[in-house]
Amino acid sequence: MILADKIIELRKKAGWSQEELAEKLGVSRQSVSKWEGAQSTPDLNRILQMSKIFGVSTDYLLKDEISESEPIQEAKDSSDTPALHPVSMEEANDFLNDNNNYARKSAISIMLYILSPICMLFLGTAGETGTLPISEDLGSGIGLVILILIAAIATSIIVAASTKIKKYEYLENECIDTEYGVSGMVKEKRDAYEPHRVKHLVIGIALCIISVVPLITLISIRDTDMIGVAGVCIMLLICAFGCPLLVKNGIITGGFSKLLEEDDYKRENKIEKSDHFSLITSVYWSIALALYFGISLAEHNWGDSWVILVVAGLLYIGVDAFEKMLKK
Repeated sequence: MILADKIIELRKKAGWSQEELAEKLGVSRQSVSKWEGAQSTPDLNRILQMSKIFGVSTDYLLKDEISESEPIQEAKDSSDTPALHPVSMEEANDFLNDNNNYARKSAISIMLYILSPICMLFLGTAGETGTLPISEDLGSGIGLVILILIAAIATSIIVAASTKIKKYEYLENECIDTEYGVSGMVKEKRDAYEPHRVKHLVIGIALCIISVVPLITLISIRDTDMIGVAGVCIMLLICAFGCPLLVKNGIITGGFSKLLEEDDYKRENKIEKSDHFSLITSVYWSIALALYFGISLAEHNWGDSWVILVVAGLLYIGVDAFEKMLKK
């Protein structure tokens, strides 16, 4: 007797409809119908689930030569293993679409954050050097207002996007059980995205590296405050197009890894995961922002103190690596 026939027989003995069995297994009725029609085969996790709910051994289900009359054993209690969160094909597709949208909006937010201090730097220095007919305080004040407005827009974009993607947090924290065909679909989409990933990675890194060239060039030609600030503004402008590409790439590839439980989202990592160390990141950025605003207000110099945030961003690479080491 083949697996399809055994599923039909066991389901009917239990008095369940296809819908009821599908609900117990966390799959769609169409999946059960395909199994019973021998059009597809359930994955190992579904086999284990059926073994438990039907009270039969996995050997009975998988081996055609074993008949129902032979002694069967109930599956072992799996209460000591974490429950698997079922993920259907529809849910996986919805997540990938929402994750792509989240990646685009995150990239836009990062771009706006990087661009936000440009007006403040330029207007403040232009007022100080007399390049524009405004005072330094007026230029810095206008620039600060523009910075706050741009930062508010960027924050609203990322908060709205995060709210929509929040329902998929279980993919990061819980062990999942994907429906038959989901892994193949995700791998196919990941392979299709690979050329774009490589292109965006190369362009993003290249832009970040060459962003310092205008600054060095302008300063070497004429070392004045206005020229130096102009070089910094050009550097930020170039970074504003390079960094978002890297962020978008990371979020999209991370989405594939979440569904495939690969890289940082391996099942063993989720089981051993501790949220305690996530406090490190929160404390780190709280201190960085406190230093930025404290020094800026104390010195009344918003034009130079932004360097604190740039340095904090660079140092965070080491902090993030340290946090991951502690988790392991």
